[in-house]
This record gives sequence, C-alpha cells and structure tokens, in this order.
Amino acid sequence: MLDSLLAIGGLVLLRDSVEWEGRSLLKALIKKSALRGEQVHVLGCEVSEEEFREGFGSDVNSRLVYHDLFRDPLNWSKPTEAVPEGPLKALRSVCTRTDHGSVTIALDSLSWLLCHIPCVTLCQALHALSQQNGDPGDNSLVEQVRVLGLLHEELHGPGSMGALNTLAHTEVTLSGKVDQTSASILCRRPQQRATYQTWWFSVLPDFSLTLHEGLPLHSELHPDRHTTQVDPTAHLTFNLHLSKKEREARDSLTLPFQFSSEKQKALLHPVPSQTTGRIFYEPDAFDDVDQEDPDDDLDI
Repeated sequence: MLDSLLAIGGLVLLRDSVEWEGRSLLKALIKKSALRGEQVHVLGCEVSEEEFREGFGSDVNSRLVYHDLFRDPLNWSKPTEAVPEGPLKALRSVCTRTDHGSVTIALDSLSWLLCHIPCVTLCQALHALSQQNGDPGDNSLVEQVRVLGLLHEELHGPGSMGALNTLAHTEVTLSGKVDQTSASILCRRPQQRATYQTWWFSVLPDFSLTLHEGLPLHSELHPDRHTTQVDPTAHLTFNLHLSKKEREARDSLTLPFQFSSEKQKALLHPVPSQTTGRIFYEPDAFDDVDQEDPDDDLDI
C-alpha cells in the first residue's frame, strides 16, 4: 500500500477524522520515503519536533529536516521584522530548498495551515510545491516532489475541501473498525483513468504497516440494526403492483397480431405439394362485417 501511495509525485491528501487519526499513516509514509534514500522535509505545526521524531530510528531521523512552526507559529521571536510572515514564510522556505533527487514534503497539518493562511494562497503554494520537478539537464532542481498533507476534514467546509481535492493527485480517506484502519485510496494519474482501492491495515509502534486482506467493508462488518429500511416504492405517484382483478383482466386479454390456430398450423406444418400462397383472415371483435353485398345495387 505504501508503495502505491509513493509511486507518483504531486499532492497526496491524507483525510482523517476524530475517530480515525492519520498522523500514524503520515509517519509510516515518511519512514518509507526516508528508507528509500529520499530527503524528507516536515513542516510541523501541531506537535513538537521531539514528539514527531519519537518512534523513528536514526536512519530515518538523519534524513528528516524539521521546519518547526509549533514553538513559534507567528514568528514572534523576531519582533524586528516589519510584517511577520509566520507560517507562510516557513512554507516558502520549504519551496526554496536545494535538494537533489526525489524529495518528500510532509505538512502536519494542512488544517492548521488553512486556519492561518487564506485558502487561495495555500493552494498556490501547494501547486508550486508539487510542480517542482526539474528537467533532466537541470541539476539544481529535484527529480520528483511528493507532498503529503494531513487534513482533518471535519474542520473544513465544502469550498476548501473541493479546492484541495482538485489539486490532489491522490486522496486517502481513513475509516475502520476497532484496532484496524481502512484507507480508501483514489489515485489520479496523468492521461489515465482514476483508480480506487481500499486497504485494511494496522500501524505498528515503529510505524510499519501490517496489511489485512479479505476484510469486508466497514458497513458490512457493523450493520446498524436501528436503521430503518427505506422502501423506494412507498411514495410513487403510480402503482407498480397488480391486484387480483387486474391480473385476471391482463391474462384474459387477447393480444393483437396473435396468430390463429389455423395460421399456426399452416406455418408449423406446411404442405409440401402446395406452391401457391394463402390468405388467412380471422375477424376480431371490432370488425364491422356486413353480410350483404355492397355492390348489390350496381348493374353489373
């Protein structure tokens, strides 16, 4: 699952909730990127650097560059600046890095940034971050940039969520049951159809993932017995069912263009010696049959 999330660059949204936290998955992705030899930049807003690095080994921490917004989010430690830029300055400092090779940028969290930076400005900065893929002959730029953004979706309205979803190359929505978390992954690749898959996993204390295969969806595991079943035919303006009388009337109805027994016999059992055509006529109930000769008054 981690390999599929880290397969392409661009923005990866990790959408968690109060019930299902996403920081463990974020740290698992950071660990995977660091062990692949990538440089990892973390913009920390919600927890301290010590707490964020806790659980990582030295091989991961050595490749992790932490940009601390937790201790001084509004840049009050530098009162000499005319206009303290705070989180926007820290975000721009990540944009102006000079690393080589593939780079992973982790934003912990996008929700905190949305509370302190206008949505339009943040989207422009995210677009600039995710588009910094260098040309083959340009050694000053990185080969691939991957932005991992943790988003507490319950804190935001449809406008902000829609703007971030438009920017995202991959959306991960977390849910689950008891001690097992499910990740519903929507992946958009350039010039390809979007793919959707669901993984069940557990995060270990060292931020490794244990995958669980063959588990059904959360709604199938815990059906709500108190939920009333809605009948879709309850409030229709027409009747979908027939009464006994209506069913008998339908069965007794003679269908139009129904073959008579004589015509059926002639078609199913033709006479070999008969070469000329035949006309079959069987009057129905609405035919006006006049027994008199209509030409009787003519002098023929």
